[in-house]
Amino acid sequence: MTLFSDTDLTRNDFLGGRVRLWQPRSGYRAGVDPVLLAATVPATRGHTVLELGCGAGAAVLCLLARVPGLQAVGVELQASYADLARRNAAENDAPLEVVEADLSALPADLKQRQFDHVIANPPYYRAGAHSPAEDAGRSIALGEQTPLELWFDCAAKRLAPRGYLHMIQKADRLPDMLAACAGRLGSVEVLPLAARTGRAAELVILRARKGGKAAFRLHAPLILHAGDRHEKDGESYEPQVSEVLRDGAAMTGFFGQ
Repeated sequence: MTLFSDTDLTRNDFLGGRVRLWQPRSGYRAGVDPVLLAATVPATRGHTVLELGCGAGAAVLCLLARVPGLQAVGVELQASYADLARRNAAENDAPLEVVEADLSALPADLKQRQFDHVIANPPYYRAGAHSPAEDAGRSIALGEQTPLELWFDCAAKRLAPRGYLHMIQKADRLPDMLAACAGRLGSVEVLPLAARTGRAAELVILRARKGGKAAFRLHAPLILHAGDRHEKDGESYEPQVSEVLRDGAAMTGFFGQ
């Protein structure tokens, strides 16, 4: 796959400018989802983190900006996005190693490593369930090519004992996610994300622990926007969500944080 040139890219601020990310103009572009995912991870200095499918690095770089002293690896299938993640890591002075690989065929040295945390934002749509985008990179990022179960299998194998997986996905994939945890991960918790009060959750963040034995927990939804409908242009995030997106705050009050 051809690598991006500077004319193919835009540079966008995340966490109020604490992270500056080069992204393709017409390919897959990160929004708030990876930022919210990173905010739920209870990492502390000295922990190790693996992101599966890191793209240009939005989620893991936001986590590294919030928690100093982490060691992180990102795995990315597409060469152009892996190259972009390396560039973003270097320009944000972040300790991120990027590995270009398929989840089903990780390099031998990576298979020997274990991590305190694994994070993932897999493609949201089942194979054939969405119209292909004109941009090949965006199609790969949004449409499932690797079965969701394999993401969980890979995560479970790479987690250290008592390590955590955090994954964001569409709410209608929750049954698949719970089934994939069976026999691999325990202490499963689910945080639904709803756009507004009274709206059904469109996304969920799942947390699971290797060797966990706690009962399943379904949290109250996190409401992203104030008010029950969109009334004017401009941002309308709830204060806690705004603090996460703009100030790099942790997602407190959920998952025992």
